Amino acid sequence: MRLRKAYFDGSHGQIHARIAEAQSDAGKPPLICLHQSPKSGLEFDTFMREASRDRMVVAPDYPGYGMSDPAPSEAATTIPMYAEEMWNVVDALGLDQVDLFGNHTGAKVAAEMAVQNGDRVHAIAMISAAILTDEEREMFKDMFTPIPLDQAHTRFKISWERIVERQGPGQTLEMMDRSMYMNMMGGEAYEWGHVAAFAWGKPFDEALSQLPHRITLLNPTDDLTECTRRAEGMMRNGEIIECPQWGYGFMDAFPKDTADLVLGKLDASPPA
Repeated sequence: MRLRKAYFDGSHGQIHARIAEAQSDAGKPPLICLHQSPKSGLEFDTFMREASRDRMVVAPDYPGYGMSDPAPSEAATTIPMYAEEMWNVVDALGLDQVDLFGNHTGAKVAAEMAVQNGDRVHAIAMISAAILTDEEREMFKDMFTPIPLDQAHTRFKISWERIVERQGPGQTLEMMDRSMYMNMMGGEAYEWGHVAAFAWGKPFDEALSQLPHRITLLNPTDDLTECTRRAEGMMRNGEIIECPQWGYGFMDAFPKDTADLVLGKLDASPPA
């Protein structure tokens, strides 16, 4: 199936989004997909083709990522800003109640969207939860410090090395190349999303413990596997699904299995 691409007005310019129309109308809430940093809605491309079997699926690019216009500064780039911009897309599409599916940074955006407009969120699915100690937060900040451009292509080499080191089961070189491409589309502001995510630590923890929505937290094998398990007992209404068979890129490598799991959990949630 073909995906439709569209632009919507946001607070800092235009927001680009991929849209998969429902292949059959089952009356299910549209699914809004929220990407990790420093990627874009493109990371959901293969998944969307499966998940749109009975509902509309939308994957926007945050400001500054993919083909969306950037925010004016790093200081203006926050998780609440991302959430507000995603609601701008939802409003422009004329949607009322939606489901949310967030990956890494996207998990935090999903939580903040539910904080901002809880009555418009039916259920939430997340991939990993960055519930970090102070030591871990500093470690990740060091890891994701922007790498200056130089003629030795250091930024590109390190970015590709990290993608190779984290190659997940079933992830092909073509999938990894697409991951690299998304990294580079962020330009000189490519790490602003990580900075925003790390700054929104305590509010995320509070949201998990306070939100009444059903939250399904997928826990694949990645850098946040142990951190994610800390959500056990923290969520007011949620569960952790251990997915040791999956690693980075699993939505690309196993799109049908991912859609079966995510949609099944979203559909099992009672009406909000």
